[in-house]
Amino acid sequence: MARTRAQRRRYQVLVSLALVVTVLVLAFANDVTHAAHQARSPRRSENRTFGVLANRLITEENADDARLVYLLEHDSTLSRSVLLARLLQIAQQLPSWATDARLLRRPSIAHGLNSTIADLTTQRVNDDATILDTLAQALHLPWTPIATVAQSWVSAQQSLAQSTAAWSVARWGLVHEPGLVHLDALSDALATVPFRTAVTALSSSPSLVLTRGIGITAVAVTPAPLPAPAGQLVLAPVTSVHLAVTVTNAAVDTQPVSLTVTVTPTGTLGTAQHQVMTATLDSLGSYGFVLHDLTTVASEHFTLRIVAGGAPSGRGWPTTRIYQVTMAPSGAGG
Repeated sequence: MARTRAQRRRYQVLVSLALVVTVLVLAFANDVTHAAHQARSPRRSENRTFGVLANRLITEENADDARLVYLLEHDSTLSRSVLLARLLQIAQQLPSWATDARLLRRPSIAHGLNSTIADLTTQRVNDDATILDTLAQALHLPWTPIATVAQSWVSAQQSLAQSTAAWSVARWGLVHEPGLVHLDALSDALATVPFRTAVTALSSSPSLVLTRGIGITAVAVTPAPLPAPAGQLVLAPVTSVHLAVTVTNAAVDTQPVSLTVTVTPTGTLGTAQHQVMTATLDSLGSYGFVLHDLTTVASEHFTLRIVAGGAPSGRGWPTTRIYQVTMAPSGAGG
């Protein structure tokens, strides 16, 4: 049956409307897909950037974790000065971890992973600091405590184990997110090392036992002495003598010392004099004592006694120096 002209017109209109609707649906679908892609692209970039920075931080933490464990297990072969230098090197890394952790808090990452790793890193920084403080103090090393939260080394190891376990679960959070980021695991070596046994062994190591020692390593006299046998000083006929004495610490630890200088006349001229000064020497450091000028007269003879106290002699350095001093006669024949 032939269609009427009106039917054909209606059919054409319906077909046209169907085509328009189809085009609109396809356009809308394309816009939705494009918008979704655009939304995923920044997240992919953010996730991957976070992954690079987080894994770099984790690598640094794990490396220092391994270094500290190695030192605990092999320190007995090191000297006190070398061990101190290596512990300080590890300690100097901790502030940079805290800074990196703060930077990772923004922008926000899926499942709050940026906040998680920042919090765990802050926690581990103080745990490592506690371990370092405890080791340095046990070995009587010159050390300023660096832990900001007071805790025992037992609590520090437990905290390290907890943070490692927490991260082992959280680190998979981006595997199925845009970017498919894989985050590395945190080491648990320091959390499981037998710390008490290691410290006890190190404390008894001959190379790490604290042996205190000091010595007088230089004496400067003004005016410059004239030629004379060892142990004697012949000085020009001046009314005052300037004396400076250097005392050196042979130990890897701070050392309080005293310096006592006495002048005892051996003739009828001159007066007895006595001076005492104190100082604290840094590890393997020296200190120059500058004394009050000694009062002298021409033709005077006296015994000058210089004594460093506070520790035994170290490295063969003397802690006492005694000089027989002669002041030359004056030009007037006095």
